[in-house]
Amino acid sequence: MRATKTSLLILMMIAIALPVLAERGDDADRKSKNGHLAATIDGVSFAIDYGRPNVNGRKIWGALVPFGKVWRTGANEATTITLESAASIGGEALAAGTYALFTIPSEGPWTVIFNSTADQWGAFDYDPSADVLRVTSEPHAASAVESMEFQVDGNSIVLRWGELAVPIAVAAAN
Repeated sequence: MRATKTSLLILMMIAIALPVLAERGDDADRKSKNGHLAATIDGVSFAIDYGRPNVNGRKIWGALVPFGKVWRTGANEATTITLESAASIGGEALAAGTYALFTIPSEGPWTVIFNSTADQWGAFDYDPSADVLRVTSEPHAASAVESMEFQVDGNSIVLRWGELAVPIAVAAAN
């Protein structure tokens, strides 16, 4: 009986993990490894899947990642965010679902974009008509992070890379 429960648990874990791995692709030969964040903020459960580029001594903002242009917000496939329930993002309503998460970096406030075409490579086929929500975020200086990552800080999802942090406020839907 115990072996059956253990086998069932292992199969369930594989079933949960496989869609995430299949969506991002195998990263064994990639310089930018896959990243995953699953968390809950204010009762809103979400998961973010992304590629983790490295700084590697390069100038990132305004150079490798140009200002004023749509960025895939990571490496390789478009970054995706899956919301298990409706949420308020940056004070605006967003329905439950899976979205591509793009940004438009700038020297001032950034634009954060939730696009309904989640399954796409980078931002090469980005179509603004599929945008579901756009909000702004005020980036701020932060301690250096070599590999891009997403973290939770209070009631925000925070993109961290290089010496920059970009918070995205999350709250339960009203």
